[in-house]
Amino acid sequence: MFARLKEDIASIYARDPAARNWWEVLTCYPGMHAIWGHRWVAGPLWRVGLKWFARLFSQLMRFATGVEIHPGATIGRRVFIDHGMGIVIGETAEIGDDCTLYHGVTLGGVAWNQGKRHPTIAAGVTVGAGAKILGPLTVGAGARIGSNSVVVKEVPPGATVVGIPARVVEGLELGPAGQAFSAYAVTTNENDPLNAILKTLAARSDKSDATIAELQARLAALEKKS
Repeated sequence: MFARLKEDIASIYARDPAARNWWEVLTCYPGMHAIWGHRWVAGPLWRVGLKWFARLFSQLMRFATGVEIHPGATIGRRVFIDHGMGIVIGETAEIGDDCTLYHGVTLGGVAWNQGKRHPTIAAGVTVGAGAKILGPLTVGAGARIGSNSVVVKEVPPGATVVGIPARVVEGLELGPAGQAFSAYAVTTNENDPLNAILKTLAARSDKSDATIAELQARLAALEKKS
């Protein structure tokens, strides 16, 4: 237990520049408290069949931390929930090791069936604030989900997705260590393919307008001569 505590605290130091000391992390990070409550109380109660007690405890943790984790969810090691407020993790959701979730994230379902209906988040994924990942899809290892994105289909490993519905973007700028610090999963220089198409269409429209104006001016000049 204590080894896992130290591991969690160390993972927060590695991912949050605001973390100043172990005591602050231990006492002032509600996302970590929510994971501990799930890991050591709600989850075990659910697995041994005490489902009402598990749900009751998860609701108490929700009131205390602002994070709602269904006791049936599966959460890996060194998962960091930053800020925490407004996070909802559904019953059949699975989160791999070393993932980071920011506030307002929903791992939700889109069906009424009792089987697998929530997302599977592979290891090392970053999910930006306000993002919604819906349905029994898989987000590949190392992917980044941009803030306020709505993900409704599979995300390839290592991809960055943004938008509603979410789509893959390119052009992530890497730092000197080969990784970008990006608190909300994306940086300012992603090349959104939809935006690129719209810019191209706008440029062509401007060119067409200029050509039409030139033709109209020439026709008007010919009419005057005639």
